[in-house]
Order: sequence, then structure tokens, then C-alpha cells
Amino acid sequence: MADGKKLQPIIIKRVKKRGHAAHGGAWKIAYADFVTAMMAFFLLMWLLGSTAAGELEGIASYFSAPVKVSLMGGTTSGNSDSILPGGGRDLSRSAGQVDGGDAERAAKLMGAQMARAELARQDAVRIDTLQRKITALVASNPQLREFAAQIQLEKTGDGLHIQIMDEQGRPMFDTGSALVKPHMRDILRAIGGALGDVENRLSLAGHTDATPYGSGQRGYSNWELSADRANASRRELVAGGLPDDKLLRVEGLASSQLRVPENPTDAANRRISIVVLTREAEARMLPARALPLVPAGDAEAAAAAAVSTIGTPAGLQNSREVPRLPAETTR
Repeated sequence: MADGKKLQPIIIKRVKKRGHAAHGGAWKIAYADFVTAMMAFFLLMWLLGSTAAGELEGIASYFSAPVKVSLMGGTTSGNSDSILPGGGRDLSRSAGQVDGGDAERAAKLMGAQMARAELARQDAVRIDTLQRKITALVASNPQLREFAAQIQLEKTGDGLHIQIMDEQGRPMFDTGSALVKPHMRDILRAIGGALGDVENRLSLAGHTDATPYGSGQRGYSNWELSADRANASRRELVAGGLPDDKLLRVEGLASSQLRVPENPTDAANRRISIVVLTREAEARMLPARALPLVPAGDAEAAAAAAVSTIGTPAGLQNSREVPRLPAETTR
């Protein structure tokens, strides 16, 4: 060439196209399995979310011991009426499992709880009304107003607690005797009249102080004396207008429940206590006859059922009168 430069060769690269290598379809099968598993998972979550609690418990019990059903009876692993075979709760049935009825039992339990709550509310209203009534009676009656310091009203978990206490120089009973003093008779009869129309039942107890009974060696002690005084008080309450069948329990507690424990011989320990009981307290005194299950919302039926299950008053203790005793007795 004239300019003396060399010509550069032109290189052309040609790519030869070849067919794709075989990849296989294994990934498609894996992906299909994954999608199927996810669909089954979401379907299971939907089923569990729409299943009742009782059926869920049945399913759980089946998977916890699936062979136990067959061993204990039944032609299959379960013959219940639930949406899944098995899942029942009664494993001892010879004809297979049956539905445990959890929903029905839960409804009955809730109904009973609501009925008892309604009874408690009614009791609270009646006891509040009764407390105001007795307070007004004491304030308006000149004879009772004179002894107002000896009459104590207190609301407790068991109901309205009415206590009539001795006062130094002003006893409720003759010394060492169950003979009621005139002023105590007036108090008891007035309270009996106030309690005459109350729906709740009552418990009545007599108490003494801790001073030993003067003639305890003859077998008569503070226990008998407190029981006799409780029965004497019961008779005055009934004479004042309290129906005798309203009394659930009459007992003598001697000095086992002192009002002033730091001073066992204090006059306030000698007392008569009357408790206007709530329905729950009545049932607790007679545990063999607990309140029955009543439909929710039927407060009248609940109240009637509660009264009908309490039973008749307990036997009264030691109703005999006691003669006056020697002067050494300090009761």
C-alpha cells in the first residue's frame, strides 16, 4: 500500500445454535405438592374456626388415645354424631361413643349461675330493706330505744346478723337461768314481728361468756345453758309473729365464739344472735341439698327451687327450762 500500513484482518464469529438440554419436570411436582398442602392447611384452619368447642375437645380426645375406644367397646373407633368419626367422650359405652353434650351442659351451667346471681341480688335487696326496717323500729319504739345499745345489726356474707347482748347491770336472762327478762321479751317479740314476713330463713344461737357454770359438776354446763336460752328466745320470737318454720337451726354455742375475745368474761359475750340467711348460706348449711339448676332468666322459678331444696328446720336442742341456781353462778 502507498502509506505503508498493513491491513487488519476481519474476523467473523458465527455461533452455532444447539437444542436445549433436558431439564425434567420434577420441580412442577414439588410446586403442585406445595400448593396442595397450603390449600389443605387453610381448609383445616377454616374448619377449626367454624367448629364448636365441644367438638374440638372430642377431636382432641380421639387423637390423644385413638385405640382406647376400640379396646373398651364399640364396633369402630367411634359412633358419635359429630362431624368426624370418633371424638366422643364416653369411652365405656358398649355400642360405641356418643356425643358428650358439652354445649348443653355449658348452657345449663350458665343458666344456673345466672339464676344464683339473681337470687343473691334479691337477697341483698331484702336484707337491706330488713335492716332499715329494724333500725326504724328500734328508733320509733320507746321501749326498744332504751335498749338500742344492746341491739347490734351487721351485714355479713351469711346475711343480716342481729345480736342482742347483755349489758353490765342489765342482763337478758335471770342469773344462771333461761328465764327471759321482761325487757328482753319485748325486744324479741318486736323483732319476731319485724321478721314475720321476710322470705329468708333464720339461724338462732345462744352464747355465754367463758366463766365456768356454777354447778358444772352435775353435768349441766354453759353448753346446755346457751342452748336453753336459744330455745327460750325462739319461743318469744314465735310469740311475736315469726313463723316457726322460718327457723332453720337453733343451737347453743356456749363460749366457743366470744364477741370480745380479749376479755372472755365481758358481758357482751353473753348474747343471742339471729342471722337472716341468704339462699347460699342456707344451701351451705345443708350441703346434701344444694341449689338445683334452673333456666336462666326465670328468677321466680329459681327462688322457688331454692326454697324447696333447703328442707325442714333442724332439730331444736334442749328446750327445757332451767331453775334458778345458787348465787355463785355469774351468768
